[in-house]
Amino acid sequence: MDILKIAEENQQRTWQIVEQSGVIPLWESIGATVYMVGSLRSGLLMKNRDIDIHIYTDQVSLAESFGVVQQLAERLFLRELTYRDLRDTEEECVEWHALHEDKEGKVCKLDMIHIRRGSKYDGVVEGVTEAIMEKLTPELRKTILQVKFEVPQGVSIPGIEIYHAVFTGGVRSYRELEEWRKRCPLTDSLGWRP
Repeated sequence: MDILKIAEENQQRTWQIVEQSGVIPLWESIGATVYMVGSLRSGLLMKNRDIDIHIYTDQVSLAESFGVVQQLAERLFLRELTYRDLRDTEEECVEWHALHEDKEGKVCKLDMIHIRRGSKYDGVVEGVTEAIMEKLTPELRKTILQVKFEVPQGVSIPGIEIYHAVFTGGVRSYRELEEWRKRCPLTDSLGWRP
């Protein structure tokens, strides 16, 4: 099984959803600055098709946020859509979580976090993503993709925990990942850098 080929095909299909949906220009239409973060941005997307987007505006308007998501729902088949209003917390954001199902029945998860520009977490995840990309070698990329591939169906492990285990712990398999997570849990995913 060619891990790199599988990853590349899944990444291409996921980027097509980004392009065809126009999700970035939709958010930009309300004056937002949009950043791709996470596994799609870093080239570490494997089996699970995920689109992670951070959206920054000076104020987080529910009306504008709902308006963009409504337009997105008209362009994509969203099997499920949830949101969390965290504007009154230190996160100062609205989280949108959607499941898009394509014509073949394959699911892609969209996590769109609409954040107030200048808030506590402004740029934090972007910084983590960039740090991972800077330190990523072809060998480390292949190892991360292999470990992600070995994660059993139905088991959910945040990508950041896998990156931490590979970069910091020298983990090279799912079995080693399970042991590493017990011994060295990642307690501050936003504070860790490779």
